[in-house]
Amino acid sequence: MDKKIPDVDIDFKDRDEALENLLHIPASRVEKGDLKKHIVGVYFQDIPTDPLTGLASIPYEEAEQRGYFKLDFLNLGVYKGVKDEAHLDELVTREPMWQMLEDQAIVDQLFHLSCHYDIVSAYKPTSIYQLAMVLALIRPGKRHLQGLDWSLVEADIWTAAENDEYTFKRAHAISYAHVVVVQMNLLLEQALAEPPLQSDSN
Repeated sequence: MDKKIPDVDIDFKDRDEALENLLHIPASRVEKGDLKKHIVGVYFQDIPTDPLTGLASIPYEEAEQRGYFKLDFLNLGVYKGVKDEAHLDELVTREPMWQMLEDQAIVDQLFHLSCHYDIVSAYKPTSIYQLAMVLALIRPGKRHLQGLDWSLVEADIWTAAENDEYTFKRAHAISYAHVVVVQMNLLLEQALAEPPLQSDSN
C-alpha cells in the first residue's frame, strides 16, 4: 500500500517575507497543458526544476506520487494584528464572545465565513468544534447537510463526499476554526481599544 504524504499548510502574515531567505523551489501544476506555478506550494527538496521558469518540472500531484513533499505557505492577513507569539497564544486560547457571530457585519469580515452569514446565523456555533462543522458545511461536498440538526450534521460531516466534490477534513476545519477565533478576539480587542466618540457639547 502506498504511503499517503500528509497535506501540510503553514499560515504566515506575509509568505514572501517568510520565504525570502529560505532556499526553495516553487511547486507547479498543469493548466491547459502548460506548467504553471502552484499558488502556495513549495519544496525544500532537490526536485527536478524547469531551467526557464525555476518551477518544479514535475506537477505537484505526480511529484507526491514520487515521494516529494510539498509544503503550502499561505498568506493569512488576520495575523497582521498579532503582536508576537505570546499574543497569538492568548488570542487562540481566549474563549470568544460567540454572540459576535450573530452580527452580519462581523461575520462578513471573518476568515472563510464571509458571505455565509445565513449558515452561521442558522447554527449559532458556541464552540470550536461546532464552528469547525459550520466551516465544513460551506464546502460543496457537504452543502446537502445544511438545515439538519447538529447530531445529523456531525454523523456525516467528516466523511468523504461520494461525488468527489470538495470537502473539509476535520483537522483543516478545526485549524481554520481556531483562526476564526483569533480573528474574533482581535476584532473585539481592537474595538475596545478605540477611543469613545466625543459628543458635541453646546
